[in-house]
Amino acid sequence: MLLSTAISLWNTVYIEKAIDSLRRRGIPINEQLISHLSPLGWKNINLSGDYIWRTNLKLRQGKYRPLRSVDSELRKKQA
Repeated sequence: MLLSTAISLWNTVYIEKAIDSLRRRGIPINEQLISHLSPLGWKNINLSGDYIWRTNLKLRQGKYRPLRSVDSELRKKQA
């Protein structure tokens, strides 16, 4: 239970950061679809037990990993 809660929190934080980033860049967002996003996805989580910790990428307190950039050409095709 604790693991699934931690994953949901992690995903919720990054979903919010992704939405904020898109809004700051002026990328249109369908507000009605936001309520259908779920932090319960596990596709981005490795539960195999094989973990590689890169010690050269320590984040300062209150900082987060960078979001992946939006491929503008892909976004144009989807519009």
